[in-house]
Amino acid sequence: MVKLNYEGLKDKAAWEKAGFVTPQYDVEQVRANTAAAPTWLHIGAGNIFRGFICSLQQELLNNGDTDKGIVAVAPMDGYVLKHVMGDADYLTVQVQMHRDGTLDKEVYASLVDGLDLSLPEDYARTCEIFAMPSLQMLSFTVTEKGYSITDIQGNLTEQVKKDIANGPEHPANTMALVAGFLYRRFKAGKLPMTLASMDNFSHNGAKLKDSVVTVAKGWAENKLVEAEFVDYVSDESIVSFPWSCIDKITPRPDAKIGKMIEDSGIEGAASVVTEAGTYAANYVNAEVPQYLVVEDRFTNGRPPLEKAGVHLTDRETVDNFERMKVCTCLNPLHTSLAVFGCLLDFPSISSEMEDKSLNALVTRIGKVEGMPVVTDPGIVNPMDFLNEVLDERLPNPYLPDTPQRIATDTSQKLSIRFGETIKEYVASADLDLDNLVGIPLTHAAWLRYCLGVSDAGEPLALSADPMTPDMQKSLAGVTLGGDEAVARAACKSILNNKVIFGVDLYEVGLGERVEDYFVEMLAGPGAVKATLNKYFPA
Repeated sequence: MVKLNYEGLKDKAAWEKAGFVTPQYDVEQVRANTAAAPTWLHIGAGNIFRGFICSLQQELLNNGDTDKGIVAVAPMDGYVLKHVMGDADYLTVQVQMHRDGTLDKEVYASLVDGLDLSLPEDYARTCEIFAMPSLQMLSFTVTEKGYSITDIQGNLTEQVKKDIANGPEHPANTMALVAGFLYRRFKAGKLPMTLASMDNFSHNGAKLKDSVVTVAKGWAENKLVEAEFVDYVSDESIVSFPWSCIDKITPRPDAKIGKMIEDSGIEGAASVVTEAGTYAANYVNAEVPQYLVVEDRFTNGRPPLEKAGVHLTDRETVDNFERMKVCTCLNPLHTSLAVFGCLLDFPSISSEMEDKSLNALVTRIGKVEGMPVVTDPGIVNPMDFLNEVLDERLPNPYLPDTPQRIATDTSQKLSIRFGETIKEYVASADLDLDNLVGIPLTHAAWLRYCLGVSDAGEPLALSADPMTPDMQKSLAGVTLGGDEAVARAACKSILNNKVIFGVDLYEVGLGERVEDYFVEMLAGPGAVKATLNKYFPA
């Protein structure tokens, strides 16, 4: 057995015998270079970071295009970073799974250190790094809620109010922490740098900037920092917040992959589930296709990411790629499969693609209903991207992604993933709303899903969603085989909600169609599959 750590990595022959590609650079030298003059910090050392972003830096290191690694920072849940990852000297085993079952296995050493901000010495080290001229970038993969500083009513959270009242020393909210670190950089001579969100939501850079600047303004109003600090974080020629769009499926760690690594003779491939329910491991299982499109707005230099396949471009192109992916070519298909997969008790997204009706459903949503309004970003052909999704990515049986994971927060996704397409149909004189079948059928399936009853008539555990209590209240009294009038009345109270759907579905002429589909799905056990098969015959 060879150990998953720096010492074990020295036994190149053992790793190669086990079928793993190892770093093609001097790992210890890179670690020393990074400690002396760090250039890249990252908050959110989860699967997408280690399975994708670390792979970019690994490629640059392998090719001699950089001599520095990345340092991860944990504002919370530092145990995973310092122990699960730290115990392996921050090495990550990456296993990319092809649809034909072949595996690409590699060990990454591009993540060189981890800083747990709950530890005084790590907090001090982070402050020290922010005062260094060498620092070019702080990147993020913290999910959209990690950027939030307000509650659902738009008011500052109690924690953020405390952080603004207390000033830049040791705030608790992540965005306030970032603002505090930037204040150290401001005090060190108004040094330039870039804050790059790499999270999967629209206009991520704008939201990041708004949160950081809001905290800075609060401190300035309370006379806790100089007014010039607000000018510093607001000036994108000094501190920039580029937009980006990322795309790679990196599901939670698969125990079968962990066992495969161990059976290959690698010791120390550990996984845990934290008290917060986070699945973490020092290995990542992921699909092969990956896309990262970033606005090329960096104020203190950057790694040559384009040499690792990143599209460095302008803001409009980032926005267009994001619209192509999120509104037509990937995310709508995922959401449709998620709600139907939960109702029909499919174990994985890939198994759903073996069902001819479900395959036909998402193929129509992408190629027939979405493609007429697709935004062509110019850097990736939309039809090629969609065909890769339909033919390679979604059907990949070795990618352990589940409908339940994708179904999380569906109420927050419908307005973008389907609402934008509906708006384009309404605005166009050349497009006919009667062409939409798969989209309203998915809306109906979501209403049916929100009942918490599977197609077999059994209790269905719903994925986390902030709208679940409201939806179940609106659907109270709706039952399988129950009164059709009650079901239609419930629809009347839901389908006109522009926040959820992006449009008033009745106002645009789709509400009654969704109602009809919903009523069909309520006929009794098996009615969801029967309705699906009716409109998309197997």
